[in-house]
Amino acid sequence: MTLLTEVSITDLSHDGRGVAHGADGKALFVAGALPGETVRVRIVKRSRHFDEGKVEDILVRSPQRIEPRCPHFGTCSGCSLQHLPAAAQIAAKQEVLAGNFERIGKVAPQRWLEPLSGEPWGYRRKGRLSVKWVAKKDKVLVGFREDNPRFVADLSQCHTLLPQVGLRLAELGALIGSLDARADIAQIEIAAGDDTVALTLRHLKPLSAADRDALVAFAQRHDLAILLQPGGPDSVAPLWPSAPALSFRIPEFDLDIAFRPLDFIQVNGGMNLRMIHHALELLQPAEQDRVLDLYCGLGNFTLPLARRVAGVAGVEGDAALVARAHDNARRNGIGNAQFFAADLAADQRDSAWARMAWDKLLLDPPRSGAAAVLDYLPRKGTDRIVYVSCHPGSLARDAGRLVNQHGFTLVAAGVMDMFPHTAHVESIALFER
Repeated sequence: MTLLTEVSITDLSHDGRGVAHGADGKALFVAGALPGETVRVRIVKRSRHFDEGKVEDILVRSPQRIEPRCPHFGTCSGCSLQHLPAAAQIAAKQEVLAGNFERIGKVAPQRWLEPLSGEPWGYRRKGRLSVKWVAKKDKVLVGFREDNPRFVADLSQCHTLLPQVGLRLAELGALIGSLDARADIAQIEIAAGDDTVALTLRHLKPLSAADRDALVAFAQRHDLAILLQPGGPDSVAPLWPSAPALSFRIPEFDLDIAFRPLDFIQVNGGMNLRMIHHALELLQPAEQDRVLDLYCGLGNFTLPLARRVAGVAGVEGDAALVARAHDNARRNGIGNAQFFAADLAADQRDSAWARMAWDKLLLDPPRSGAAAVLDYLPRKGTDRIVYVSCHPGSLARDAGRLVNQHGFTLVAAGVMDMFPHTAHVESIALFER
């Protein structure tokens, strides 16, 4: 489809695209365009309710537009906002959150929290890179997907990944291209602790001895850990060194949290430390409090809370993460934290932890939100809630329910730039009964 049209961009969508409207009011979403710009657009997709396009020429340029740092911006789908300054990015994300509160939840915070932001480059300590052997190019591509997810972006570097990996994508591609198994390696999972950077290679066929030797040499040269995954998650095993240890420290609470390469951890390590401090400041845990932490994962909030309160319980659907949270409590000398494995998308009102009395509640749900939990929680006596969200729509929906059905006030809300240069909106909200 090659239709070109000239439009004025009036807004920024939730996914970082410019928004324009035709004479008939139909929305056009334009990748690479900013509010205030007049652009010539190539229409790439039409649908009944909206069209999609890409910028061909910028006729009137936004004063906010900057030159993207990454040479692959616009091709790789990993970032969508590098053409906007970091301060403008976080302001746009707050507007997205405010719009969702108004439109979906029919609520508004009494006050907006100062946006939480940090280092915008080299922050990604967790990620999944696609790997593709392209015979016609005699080359292995290592990178994120293009806008068209059928294709792997041909990346030489990535400035949002931690530098130990992001600046070595070309070397990784050359390494894999030299292997006998170059057509059988499908992805690389990145996981970095404070002291170790681990790469887990998903391979579809067994690796030869020569391939293993080449991978070990690369790991030793660049101070990396290499693990192999020939099957499902349980098949992951270290290649070099024999027992790599992954962990991250939370100095404010004297904690060291161990994890495995495929475990969920917050992608942005520096922002995670700031977020934990921020969340506990809002929750105001007291020595006598009992706190319930739902969707607790490895205990990212549960274990810091245990340092401040009489008792805390963490609930998580992934039993393996719950086991690791138990282990982390023991290795940090914590005896007042309990952990439970439970499917929080199902009705858990008869579970022992749901029937207990809790002074305060912390929620950190997945993108789908905490709707099922709010059918039976919070119970009487829980007067303060901190809700950490990775999706503004589900937070807005749940905020409406807490305010309009459970009698809480949305005291404060704000955004946290966990994923700079992307349209991902991480946010936090405080509710008081």
